[in-house]
Amino acid sequence: MTKSAKNILQPEHRPLKTAILVLDDCNTLSFAAVVDPMRAANRLADRHAFDWEYVTPTTAPSMLTSGLSVPGTPLARLERCDLLIVVAGFQLARQATPSLLAGLRRIAGTGAALAGIDGGPWLLAEAGLLDGHAATTHWEDLENFATRFPEVDVQPDRFVLSGSRLTSGGATPAIEMMLQIISARHGSGFAARVAGLFLYDGPTAPARPQSRLGDHRHSALTARANALMEAALDEPIPLADLAASLGTSPRTLQQQFRLRLNTTPQDHYLHLRLAEARRLVTDTEMALQDIAAATGFTSQSSFARAFRTAHGLSARDLRQQRAPAAE
Repeated sequence: MTKSAKNILQPEHRPLKTAILVLDDCNTLSFAAVVDPMRAANRLADRHAFDWEYVTPTTAPSMLTSGLSVPGTPLARLERCDLLIVVAGFQLARQATPSLLAGLRRIAGTGAALAGIDGGPWLLAEAGLLDGHAATTHWEDLENFATRFPEVDVQPDRFVLSGSRLTSGGATPAIEMMLQIISARHGSGFAARVAGLFLYDGPTAPARPQSRLGDHRHSALTARANALMEAALDEPIPLADLAASLGTSPRTLQQQFRLRLNTTPQDHYLHLRLAEARRLVTDTEMALQDIAAATGFTSQSSFARAFRTAHGLSARDLRQQRAPAAE
């Protein structure tokens, strides 16, 4: 019998019993982003605000991309928890085994809240546990994620809270998500003290879009402009149209980009397009002419010039350099 899901985002003095499912090929920063806020909360509270244990897919320890090994309780032996956090990174198709997905569904059936970090949302979605929920994943995978899981309300936010489902796009948003949990359970003042231990003073509101450039100096206006730009890399929006969509003037938009980011909207837009072009060159097998079109260049020659200027070598040379490492 499936139990109703727990609400972990409410004031609670009792320790939150947390299981951290660590998969092979996840990165160390994502792992630490989950664990260290809980450790810091316990230290500041001088009691167990969190009780956690590490869980692995099998009896073997999980190996992080850094080479660190994390031993834990096999998922099949995990009986119950209040919150299961899935921390994953690469090789998700290989790791989405029937036994792993069945284990996730079993824990969900106990009424546990479920969270996914970085690649973790993919595994939760593969298990059908995000259907009907809002969720996010890393910005590189958002489009594929939305196509693969049409029953999930995919959001571009840094992290998303949707009832008993919590998802984060990466390591730093995972810290923000953990601070949100701490704030809900122990108060915003206590969460601020935990954040202070990490010298973290950024906002923790979930409705903040991810950014390919990772720049935290945005104002509200430039952040909205950035989101519109990222949604239209293939067909760049003229500055006047962009300003009109934001309810401002081109001059004000220019001033805000210069003040906050020390650049112009046009240069910022070009930087976004060329950053995406580099990712597509190095991480996919797309033809170069298709990459040019996907990043808003009307001719192969203009794409080639801009790419070389930005990255110091041609797209073809960069792909050839990458090829031996991939073999």
